[in-house]
Amino acid sequence: MTDRHPNAGPYTDRHGRTRWRFRRCGKTIQLPGEPGEPAFEAAYLAAIEGRPAPEKPKASVIRHPNAAAPRSLRAAWKQVPTSLPEWRRLGPASQLRQSRIAEAFLASKVQKDSDLIWGDVPVADLRRRHLKAIIAEMSDRPHAARHLIVVIRRMILVALDEEWIDTDPSYQLKHRPEYIGRKAWPEAIRQKFEKRWPIGTTPRLAYALGLWLGNRRGDIATLAPAAIEGDKIRIVQRKTRRELVLDITPMLREVLDATDLSGPTILKTQFGEPFSINSLTGRMADWTKAAGIPKGYTLHGLRKTLGKMLAEGGATTRQIMDTLGHTAIAHAELYSREADQAHLARQGMDAVVKLVASRKK
Repeated sequence: MTDRHPNAGPYTDRHGRTRWRFRRCGKTIQLPGEPGEPAFEAAYLAAIEGRPAPEKPKASVIRHPNAAAPRSLRAAWKQVPTSLPEWRRLGPASQLRQSRIAEAFLASKVQKDSDLIWGDVPVADLRRRHLKAIIAEMSDRPHAARHLIVVIRRMILVALDEEWIDTDPSYQLKHRPEYIGRKAWPEAIRQKFEKRWPIGTTPRLAYALGLWLGNRRGDIATLAPAAIEGDKIRIVQRKTRRELVLDITPMLREVLDATDLSGPTILKTQFGEPFSINSLTGRMADWTKAAGIPKGYTLHGLRKTLGKMLAEGGATTRQIMDTLGHTAIAHAELYSREADQAHLARQGMDAVVKLVASRKK
């Protein structure tokens, strides 16, 4: 007990620590801290006056950005990299793109007037109607909706494997937009581009690499001179990590022979530096415009052009896959079906012409 604090005195608790308490009329009140400290003084004054001690201020709760509720969509997504073999087969660029899509979705609100975000929703509460509503809200961006559903399905697969759910709410969910895709370059358009950009120019080199290698813009932009091995060229696809060894066609050889191959990449800017992947798309749009070609004929369209040429030339689906680097047979079959249709239609019309001619005799 002190002169300043009647009825208050120290004692030693069972852990050997010195603590303070207030005792009067058979009642004992624990006092926080020591005399002179704000918390002690406030509690002592409350005890003297016979009122409850002031409550301690509650610590603010800060949500960790990577925190995940058990069995939630975010918890499922956190397990995707280690649980799904399909994820490990993706290239770094695809993994990064899908991660960005997933994080944006998980951080978005379930409803505009609600604080609940999708990341906190238990996977078991995800219903088919929710997925259909998401697709409907993105009707003006059908391809973005398709990519999002692909990402959500990865979370669902984890939940199924972990036995958090028994059924897949996305099973046979129709979400694919009507496929139009990039335009293949018809011969007239190709001739127009080649006339405007002769061999020896950068636009012609980008065009030739896109057409005669049939690979994606990222693979073309980063292709190094060391990839050329005699009459072949070796490509490791950024998206799939698949290694392709392709013959250098005479059409591509003619362009490469007129190219300075001393730089870090085969395709270089006017400053001798590699093109960024995104800038290459924009530059191709500028080059086609300068050639008087309508919008819609892109670098990726050249990949589709080679696919059509392969199919029309009689290449098998497997040959198309191994040339373009497709990992799914369905993509390669698109070219085969289109070529088969044209071939069968031509045979059919030839039969009609012969029939009409025979009747005139």
